[in-house]
Amino acid sequence: MEDIFKGIKAFVSDVDGVLTDGGILADLDGELFRTFDSKDGFGIRMATMAGYPVGIITGGRSESIRKRFLTCGVGAEDVYLGSRDKIEDFEDFCSRHGLREEEVMYFGDDLPDIPVMVRCGCGVAPADAVEEVLAAADYVSPYAGGCRCVRDAVEKVMKLQGKWHLDVGLYKARF
Repeated sequence: MEDIFKGIKAFVSDVDGVLTDGGILADLDGELFRTFDSKDGFGIRMATMAGYPVGIITGGRSESIRKRFLTCGVGAEDVYLGSRDKIEDFEDFCSRHGLREEEVMYFGDDLPDIPVMVRCGCGVAPADAVEEVLAAADYVSPYAGGCRCVRDAVEKVMKLQGKWHLDVGLYKARF
């Protein structure tokens, strides 16, 4: 696994079931609400501060998703909402950042994520992903979706690459 982690230069993730526990609350007007784990968010902040491109590819359409990840340092253009063809969005992300697919770690938990998981450099699944995704994953986090799964793998990659350290001045300036 270390050899795969050493070559990672970017991170891309699904949202529901990976960065959330998969639960969605809806109000009477149809507005959808999600709960995100702050440790996953901080892991994404650490990655963006270290210069890793980070992307979000989700079938969800709520602008609240984009706003959540803007607070983590993810560029607005790197948040793909309403995705129905995750490969197409993944290819766009790689192209815009000059990345080869094998340089990207992708996090997914359900069937629409499998095509990207098998093409990227390292497919990561939360412990509670569906069976087919667990079988397709290169790495299965011991954490469930919405409970530090993303932080787990991002931290492992960055520590292995010697980039896991908090620059308080940069953190203060960016966030």
